[in-house]
Amino acid sequence: MLETTNINDILVVKLKDSHRLNALIAEPVKEALLEFFNKPNTSLVFDLEGITFIDSSGFGVFLSAMKAANNNYGQFKICNVNTDVMELFKLLQLHHVFEIYDELDPCLKSFNQ
Repeated sequence: MLETTNINDILVVKLKDSHRLNALIAEPVKEALLEFFNKPNTSLVFDLEGITFIDSSGFGVFLSAMKAANNNYGQFKICNVNTDVMELFKLLQLHHVFEIYDELDPCLKSFNQ
């Protein structure tokens, strides 16, 4: 379900075998992300490369991850957001809630600042 890479102690998470983050897969994705944030000071990037659709359950996953990160001194950021998906972030005013980067490298570098 999730593909995870560790780059300089930053977890980079991607959806595997899906272009949609919707109600069908939201719960197991959320549980996996919350498990990462059980460890204090976790830094995690959700790379949305290739994701073309997110429904309300998917946005709920992001909000739960952000809350878990904040509660456990972690950081949660998002990168590589498709244009259509970004429109939804903006429509929901969530682009003000999350740190969103166009590409992975600038997102990773932002953790050092």
